[in-house]
Formats: sequence, C-alpha cells, structure tokens
Amino acid sequence: MTAVILAWNPDHWNDWDYEAVRKQVTETGQFLRSWSVGGHLDIPIGADAWLLLQGRPGRGLIGHGRVLSEPYATEGAASLHVDVAFDAFLPFGEQIAPETLVDAVPGVRWETASGSGLPIDPSEELRVRLLWSELGPAPIADPTLPAPGTYPEEALSRVEVNRYERNPEARRACLAHHGTTCAVCGFSFEIKYGEIGKDFIHVHHIVPVSQLAADYELDPVTDLVPLCANCHAMAHHGVSIPRTVAELRRIISGAGFLAGQTLSPEEVEAQNEARRILGPP
Repeated sequence: MTAVILAWNPDHWNDWDYEAVRKQVTETGQFLRSWSVGGHLDIPIGADAWLLLQGRPGRGLIGHGRVLSEPYATEGAASLHVDVAFDAFLPFGEQIAPETLVDAVPGVRWETASGSGLPIDPSEELRVRLLWSELGPAPIADPTLPAPGTYPEEALSRVEVNRYERNPEARRACLAHHGTTCAVCGFSFEIKYGEIGKDFIHVHHIVPVSQLAADYELDPVTDLVPLCANCHAMAHHGVSIPRTVAELRRIISGAGFLAGQTLSPEEVEAQNEARRILGPP
C-alpha cells in the first residue's frame, strides 16, 4: 500500500481553521497534523494521503499529504493515528466532485468511503495523480516544480525551500533591492526569454534556518538573495548546510576553466554586472 484516503467531515470534527491552514501551506509548503486512521496497521511511511471531504460542504477530493509515521496508539483514543505532512489543499467549493472522481478513478469507493486509512489500489494511484495534476492546485512557490501529489515521492528531485523563501512579501522586498539577476552566475530569465521571464527568479535564504533562533526576524535584503533555478539547486545539492554565493561562484569559475568553457557575450556581461553589484567572491 502506497496511498490511503483520509476522511474529513467538518460537521463532526472541525478543530482547525481550514483557510488558515491552507494559507500556511501556500506560504510554507506544509502543515503537520496527526490523523485518525481507525484500525489500519499497514500504512507505510511515505504513503500518499488523499484528503476526502464529506458532510455539508460537499463530498470531494480536497487535499494531499504524505504520511510521516507508522500507525500509533494515542492515550484515550480508540483508533490509531498517523502523522501527516499536508502539502496541498483546494479551497472549499473547488473540491474534485465524486462523479468526476468515479469517472476518472472507478476502482476507488469515493461515494461511499467513510473512514480514514482506506487503501488505494496501486493500479489506481496513477489515475489519482493524473486527475490531481489536472484539477488540483497549481505549484505555488516555484512553477518549475510539479504540484504536490502529481508524482510519486521517489520520482521527485526538488530544491528544499523554507518558509522565508516562500513568503511573497519577503520575496518582493528582496527582488526590489537585488533585482532579478542570479547573484551567482548572472543569469537573467528576462534577458534570455523576454517578457515571459520578467520577474522570474528563485530567492535563497543565505543562513540555514536550522541555525536561527526561535525569535528570528527576517531581513529580506540581507538574508535573501536571488538565484536561478540551477544555482539554487546546486546550493542545496548533496549538503546539509547550503553552499554560499561565493562558494558557488568559485565552483563555476573553476569548472569553466577546467572545461575550457566559452561564455556568450551576454553571459559575460551578466556575470560582470552581478559581480559589480555584489562584489568579489
């Protein structure tokens, strides 16, 4: 089993502020929650968790997450629980309706499912993902990455972004000061792609969030820096503490020299401009 249904009926249980939770997922990428799964014991860590809305709001598929724990007992509760990292929600009223679910994924009991922890047969999982990719939420922080739930976890290779990098106000302040040219390689999406690339760039948090105090307040000008998708990936690739801008510049300079790399005049000009603004490595 690699996917399960989590049932949610707000008429019977509604001790969270759904819109606030949905906003948190938009800004930070996830919301952690313990969820009842009845007596189901065979739910593995990493399983897809599909949230099925029930009750008066109208039945339908409304969210996705990943199971983070094996089923465990909690004091005073008759059912088992699992920890879930929710990573995508649809607004109330936009849940994928049962008739659509039945047409696309007929092997799942969407119209009658009432409990949590119900397995989805592996033969039906791809159909659920395809439907979610079509009707579920679009990627929020980075449109170059697939929306959560559209691919199996093992098929993804993603840049880990934190809540500061996802914060839209912090992003705007960072780019207003630094511009939208990559601080490492000087790449500009607007120069390369024209109007469709205007204002597109990742932002990267310079100091690892794990090293910050609980009362830390973000300074988007000094703490965030614009990076292209490639440099952002290389900042995080294979390390627990992200590589610095200066370190990445030295790596690029060394790799280019060893490979006899020839840059275009535009790339040379962009790199020189980035170094003029940001200073030497």
